[in-house]
Amino acid sequence: QGCTQEYIVKNYFYYYLFKFSAALGEEIFYITFLPFTYWNIDHSVSRRMIIVWSIVMYIGQVSKDILKWPRPLSPPVVKLEMRTNAEYGMPSTHAMAATAISFSFFIATTNQYKYPFELGLVAAFVFSTLVCLSRLYTGMHTVLDVIGGALISAVLLMLLYPAWDTIDHWLLTSPFCPLFSIVVPLVLCYNYPKLDYYRPTRGDTTTILGAAAGATVGFWLNNQYAAPAYTSKSFQPGFSLVTSTMMLVLARFFVGILVVLLTRWVTKSVVLGALGYRYKFPLRDLEARRRLEVEVPYKFVTYSSVGFTATVIVPLLHELLGLM
Repeated sequence: QGCTQEYIVKNYFYYYLFKFSAALGEEIFYITFLPFTYWNIDHSVSRRMIIVWSIVMYIGQVSKDILKWPRPLSPPVVKLEMRTNAEYGMPSTHAMAATAISFSFFIATTNQYKYPFELGLVAAFVFSTLVCLSRLYTGMHTVLDVIGGALISAVLLMLLYPAWDTIDHWLLTSPFCPLFSIVVPLVLCYNYPKLDYYRPTRGDTTTILGAAAGATVGFWLNNQYAAPAYTSKSFQPGFSLVTSTMMLVLARFFVGILVVLLTRWVTKSVVLGALGYRYKFPLRDLEARRRLEVEVPYKFVTYSSVGFTATVIVPLLHELLGLM
């Protein structure tokens, strides 16, 4: 499984298109797009997307390790990724995430913003299709893996949609929300299906549930203390409306991402250092970091801090800098 095949790229357009599309289903996309929607589009849209994303991804990751369907054999396919090759194939969580994020964004915004319904539907379909096709192009999934992932995600989205408002209201108003948001994901992470040898799915699941937990606590806290909402009412004179809006959006994004990445780096260093001291292992020991008692707390604390920072600390900083 660790061997790689040599290959020649004959069509660079498809190569870079699908390599980029594959990245839309990975952590770098989640850690940028989901906070972006919270800082610049709509709080309620962001909350619903994070709820759907975390539930869909948890079910997808667990399904992989229960079904244990292998990825496509190489050869005959050429695999362009190595990290995800260590996971099982069915269902494709890239396909699940892309379907969940694109269509939940479309559904959540179609009733709040004035844009052509057909345009939103096509955009969601194109986004999810590109990610699905990228998994075939990179040799990471079979057609059945991709179709299965997209269908599972669509069914879960249809089941969750009628309860969106109820779940959102409870998470914003219930005094039990912070406890629920931390305890339930932690229990799920510590009771993740056991495998014969290590695969990165448990760590990825902990990352997702941790980020969602931190963000959910942030949503609740903002609602309790009536945190100010983002507006676009004040612009510097001399700039056009579009230019001022773009400058504001970019300023929010770059300030926010810088703080989020800094939080991630600091928290990860501190938590890993504490766990290394507790369990007596060097920080560079990859095998030790894969142990249950190390991987779950360090990833959960790190990414719950990221989620909380994105929803509470960054907006406060935006307000302080006059970017609200």
